[in-house]
Amino acid sequence: MNTTISLQGPGRRQSPATSVVLRIAIVSVLIGSLGAIAAATIASGDVERPMTSTVFAGAGDINAVVTQYREALGGPDNGGQPGTILPGYREFNWDSVPDEFAAPNFLPGDFFNGTAEPLARGAILSTPGDGVQVSADSDNPTNTPVRFGHVNPTYPARFKTFSDERLFSPIGSNIVDLTFTVPGTQTPALVDGFGAVYTDVGTRKTSFRYYDRQGRLLGTFKVPKSQNGLSFLGVKFDSPVIARVRIKYGTARLGPNDSSTKDVAVMDNFIYGEPVAASSVAGE
Repeated sequence: MNTTISLQGPGRRQSPATSVVLRIAIVSVLIGSLGAIAAATIASGDVERPMTSTVFAGAGDINAVVTQYREALGGPDNGGQPGTILPGYREFNWDSVPDEFAAPNFLPGDFFNGTAEPLARGAILSTPGDGVQVSADSDNPTNTPVRFGHVNPTYPARFKTFSDERLFSPIGSNIVDLTFTVPGTQTPALVDGFGAVYTDVGTRKTSFRYYDRQGRLLGTFKVPKSQNGLSFLGVKFDSPVIARVRIKYGTARLGPNDSSTKDVAVMDNFIYGEPVAASSVAGE
């Protein structure tokens, strides 16, 4: 079953130049019935697991759809408290990252899985590229340009922020893998949803691929386009089944010589269901 809700109105704006139009798509789907996803599965060699999900997607003024997604996950934002806390969800942006772990330096992949508050959030980041990186802020001690301007001087004008002022991207690749643990531990965990804010999505090549604990594909979902603006995509499943999310950033990695045939995108806020120990979830 596919249901699309379109809202149009002034709303609050993250960027005055961004279109006022908000597209919120809330789509309940049986993954196995979607031919496009089945074709992607065959092409990638992934084993598919049919699951029902609800999709929240928007572009332009994304405040409303982000709020809807938080409410769908349920409960309060549990921040960086260790352990599984139900009900609730987790959310982080990149603005608390200190200069020593921001551009031109790489971010440790387990930065958001510290053992104590506020960094016990159960998120592990990796990439097949050189590393993952958080953009510099405006008063960094090395005078590194903001919003990945050290990679390409055009990026600060192209990349908008949802929450000021740091952004996130892989370097040397356009792929990031996100896995989950019980916050503050190394215990593998599952979540029932993951969503994030993108900036400057120019094609429908930017996507999330969700996998279960056995590595089976739960679905591939494309991020709405918003050239030089903000986009949001969040997917919620009926129970905690997500062990890994493969995040694809446009068609190319960040670089100094972008062309009209390349689409690059970076990210802001991450929002996901409360991580629960995989061993405690029936059937997983």
